[in-house]
Amino acid sequence: MRRPYDPAVGGARTTRTMVAVQDLYDVMFRRRDVRAEFTGEPVDDQTLTRVLGAAHAAPSVGLTQPWDFLLVRDRSTRQTFFDHVQHERDTFASTLTGEKAEKFGRIKIDGVLESSLGVVVTYDAGRGGPAVLGRHAIADAGLYSVCLAIQNLWLAATAEELGVGWVSFYREPFLAGLLGIPDGIRPVAWLCLGPVSRRHDVPDLERHGWRTRSPLESVVHQEKW
Repeated sequence: MRRPYDPAVGGARTTRTMVAVQDLYDVMFRRRDVRAEFTGEPVDDQTLTRVLGAAHAAPSVGLTQPWDFLLVRDRSTRQTFFDHVQHERDTFASTLTGEKAEKFGRIKIDGVLESSLGVVVTYDAGRGGPAVLGRHAIADAGLYSVCLAIQNLWLAATAEELGVGWVSFYREPFLAGLLGIPDGIRPVAWLCLGPVSRRHDVPDLERHGWRTRSPLESVVHQEKW
C-alpha cells in the first residue's frame, strides 16, 4: 500500500506527531468505495455519532453547514431504492458494447441491501441565505461544502474500520420522493455504511480493468496549464 509520508524525512517533529501524521495518511490511502464486502452487522450509536460528528465538522462556505444526514435502516425503503438503482444500472449497461460491456458486467455498483444502513447527505442552498459570505461569485461553493462533509465522513468511517460506498446510479427526484425530502433540498449522496469483511488494496474499478489511476505528475501544473 502506498505511503506518501516518510517519518524519516518528515522534518523536526516529535515521535508522537510523526505517528499521528502517518496514521492520517494511512487512513487516506486505505479509504475505498466499498460495495461487496459489507457484513451487515450493526454500527453502534457512539461510533455512528463520532462519524457524523466528523462530517458535521467540515468547513463550509459562509459557515452555512448546508448539509443534513438522513439515516435509512428500513429494509423496505432500501429495497425500493435498490430496485431503482438496478434499473439505472441496466440503463447505463445498455449504452455499452464489447469489452466495456463485459467489464461492467463484472462490477458490483452498490451495497444498498448488504450494508448496515444508508446515510443520505443533502444540500440546502437556502441555508444561511440570502447573503452567503463567499458564495456570490461561485454558486456551487455550497455544494462543494457538502462534498467536504462527505469526505470527512468517509475518512472517519475508515479510521473506525467501517466501509463506505457512494451510490451514484439514481435519479435525484426519485430519491427525494422516496425519503420525503422537501423541495429545494438536493440529495447529493446515498452512502452505504457499515462493518466490512475486508478492504481491498486496489480499488474495484482498477481491479476490474475499468480505469487505471493517473500518476501524480500527469495532473500537476506549474504557474499555468
